[in-house]
Amino acid sequence: MPLIGIIMGSSSDSRIMKDAAEILDKFKIKHEDQIISAHRTPTRLEEYAKHAEKMGFKIIIAGAGGAAHLPGMIASHTIIPVIGVPIMVYNDKQLKKSDNSKFSSFGGLDSLLSISEMPSGSSVVAVGINKAGNAGMYAIKILSNEFPELKKKLKLYKSDQHQTIVKESENLKKYGLRKFVEKKFK
Repeated sequence: MPLIGIIMGSSSDSRIMKDAAEILDKFKIKHEDQIISAHRTPTRLEEYAKHAEKMGFKIIIAGAGGAAHLPGMIASHTIIPVIGVPIMVYNDKQLKKSDNSKFSSFGGLDSLLSISEMPSGSSVVAVGINKAGNAGMYAIKILSNEFPELKKKLKLYKSDQHQTIVKESENLKKYGLRKFVEKKFK
């Protein structure tokens, strides 16, 4: 059974939200993924909240761009903790191939503020803009309080991160900055 629900406001959000799924998959944590629009499918949103509770989800990761109402609205319908992922809106559908202005005029700040500035009593945790991977990692940390084997995996993961940085630092000292960059990013 899935422990985590990953929801997003539209299919275009999937390219960001996949990062949450990747980290959860790495830790072998089952998740259920759906598209739920706070504005276009409001009754479906309420049904999803009931579904998540019935399924026994421990956490919901909700990604949304623009006004980003999805995380707050799902939180208003459930007591399951919600981690909000503010997504920078991409205007792919309206662009010509030569146009490079793919981002919203607010650069994702609109989404971040919408998610992080929830009214008292209706809390949502917000991660950084497009940081779905951090939402996945935060969910793992929450779950590790309940599942000791997950806590062990998380400690090993953190140790591996530490060792990777130490090794990179040793190589930087060994080769010097210029050669290190040439070897690392070739």
